[in-house]
Amino acid sequence: MIIAEETSSRTFKNEEIISDLVVVGGGLSGACCAITAARQGIRVTLVQDRPVLGGNSSSEVRLWVLGATSHMGNNNRWAREGGVIDEILVENMYRNPEGNAVIFDTVVLDKVVSEPNIRLLLNTAVIEVEKSSSDMISSAKAFCSQNSMEYVLKAPLFCDASGDGVLGFLSGAAFRMGAESREEFGEKFAPTKEYGELLGHSLYFYSKDVGKPVNFVAPSYALKDITKIPKYRKFNSREYGCNLWWIEYGGRLDTVHETETIKWELWSVIYGVWNHIKNSGQFPEAKNLTLEWVGMIPGKRESRRFIGDYMLTQSDIVEQRTHTDAVAFGGWSIDLHPADGVFSEKPGCNQWHGKGIYQIPYRSYYSKNIKNLFLAGRIISVTHVAFGSSRVMATSAYGGQAVGMAAVLCRELNVLPAAFSSGKNLHRLQQKLMATGQHIPAFTLADEGDIARNATLSASSELHLSELPEGGLLKTLDPAVGQMLPLSQGRVPQFTVHLQSEKTTTLDVELRICSRPDSYTPDVMLKTIQLPITPGRNCIKLDFETNLSSSQYAFILFRKNPDVKLHFTSKRITGVLSVYNQVNEAVSNYGRQEPPEDIGIDAFEFWCPQRRPAGENVAIKIGAPLSSFGVQNLVNGLARPTNQPNAWVAGFADKHPSVKLTWSEAKTIKSIVLKFDTDLDHPMETVLMGHPENVMPFCVRNYTVRDDKNNVVHECKGNYQTINTIRFGKAVQTKSITLEVEHPSDKVPAAIFEILCYEK
Repeated sequence: MIIAEETSSRTFKNEEIISDLVVVGGGLSGACCAITAARQGIRVTLVQDRPVLGGNSSSEVRLWVLGATSHMGNNNRWAREGGVIDEILVENMYRNPEGNAVIFDTVVLDKVVSEPNIRLLLNTAVIEVEKSSSDMISSAKAFCSQNSMEYVLKAPLFCDASGDGVLGFLSGAAFRMGAESREEFGEKFAPTKEYGELLGHSLYFYSKDVGKPVNFVAPSYALKDITKIPKYRKFNSREYGCNLWWIEYGGRLDTVHETETIKWELWSVIYGVWNHIKNSGQFPEAKNLTLEWVGMIPGKRESRRFIGDYMLTQSDIVEQRTHTDAVAFGGWSIDLHPADGVFSEKPGCNQWHGKGIYQIPYRSYYSKNIKNLFLAGRIISVTHVAFGSSRVMATSAYGGQAVGMAAVLCRELNVLPAAFSSGKNLHRLQQKLMATGQHIPAFTLADEGDIARNATLSASSELHLSELPEGGLLKTLDPAVGQMLPLSQGRVPQFTVHLQSEKTTTLDVELRICSRPDSYTPDVMLKTIQLPITPGRNCIKLDFETNLSSSQYAFILFRKNPDVKLHFTSKRITGVLSVYNQVNEAVSNYGRQEPPEDIGIDAFEFWCPQRRPAGENVAIKIGAPLSSFGVQNLVNGLARPTNQPNAWVAGFADKHPSVKLTWSEAKTIKSIVLKFDTDLDHPMETVLMGHPENVMPFCVRNYTVRDDKNNVVHECKGNYQTINTIRFGKAVQTKSITLEVEHPSDKVPAAIFEILCYEK
């Protein structure tokens, strides 16, 4: 029993925590930063002011995680972010293909608490900063509302991933809030004052059919006049959750200090909308629906943006500018919203895509005036226009991983963040990131510690693609379809396809390539052929009579003609893909992007894949077999398709696919890293959308590793992850490593992107 006598005052119980890195904010950027750093051996304190991790992706807000893949609605092929965020998305797909936000909470939390080097503080808010000098943070004070504990968090390095930049704000880091003028950075898409300078917050709701009529009595604070929402006619009884992202408000308020005011207005809107659906008489199908969940905190889009040594701009995104200090990439559209949000007469977003993914420089990930402060998430150093793209969660998490790895090297070398903006330190950072799955456009992995690079490689077979056979599947050419194929430098081979029609007509077929590296926008026309089509089956030989100056993906485009059907195949292959000139209104894809002339955005066509079970490849015969799937791809430093597949792919007829690495003398191998194909085109939306599969069809499930005496040193059954790291309890002494794999199915040959072997 405790009996406390009177006293003039008391203080909270407190604890001092010392670590190598303090990460403030447990959204995906903070979580991925902490996991990346902890796995490399440094001690991390992760501070989150909410009861769950994940930020806007958590069950408190329920927004799906998206990044460069953009709902498969842009031209960014194989663009899902790698590393820890990929691991989380793939794990969620395996455990939770239905898109349950509560299950996603457990996936993120599981990844964090599985790391012994992370001290996690939930429900804990940073409230004060101590500094050892004007430009150095020495500690942060935080308070936990659930246990009434006060924590003093000490570390040589800090990362602000809090969304509103709490740590940066308290430490005096330079920041901006609002929109830059068109003139400051030459950004033609910069918004006017009338459009607004900030994106607002959103709240979502979920409904449920309970099988019997349900009444609804609106609370007093519900919006009374639904017509105050100009787009109120868009509401219906079927859509809920983040499909209603445009229920947005607050862009003309202070999105930090007036968040509670914004929340109340959003509650008013949501309960007013539900009252309209239930009680207006316009939705009889809603009689059995109940309001199952309404968000308690709003999902924030924009508040403070902190200033680093570089500010990413519109031109960086649209022109895909290169940076020597690139450590991450983005690819979401530049997506700005009217400040009046749901009350605006304007469309809910003004969204314009780039032709491909763009680099994000390391200099945008640390404060320019607080020397030991990293920046991660939506608060990084970008302009308001560039923020329209970089703000999305998968991109934010990807940058968090770069920060986590930089913190590891800072501790190892006893330097501060800016030391990695150039030179040998930068190169080492980029190499360590790529080794752990972080694709950086235009960079390749050349890990000096990887002895696989020095091995002689051989394989039981290599795919030489001469045909994608017909599978009894005919599809009408509506929309237009394209087949992407990895062609080698030199003469373009002849192709044969089979078409069917019930009438005499013509069909235009085009051969196109891309004008830029790291782009899959087919904007360069090499040749057009107009084919006469007769009733019945047509055997068509396509000879484009042209040469390619370099090895790259080419697009054979069959233009729309509803009177023609094309044969497709059931075979799918890593690095081979069909694309469609189709509409995806969810990301402002209307088949072709036609921006106004004065906003600095490119015009081009969209050619995007279809989600499985659709999206089959075109049945096609290739005059000269494509030989881009060789075993040497395993050590070329690229672990996803770029201008070529960058994967070893076994032949379809190979009954026992395997690859072998041989050295001239025995090696002492402590670990092996294998990188598999988990379909980097798939967005893997985390909530709301269900997915028909929980393991990607290209992924090798079962494999065995043998030494030079044919001993099994490792065996895996049921793999579904992109990266498998094999750590041997006792180092393996061997002159060779053989990896035996099984084909994922009879329709998909086994493929591996990369093998890394380490003696240390």
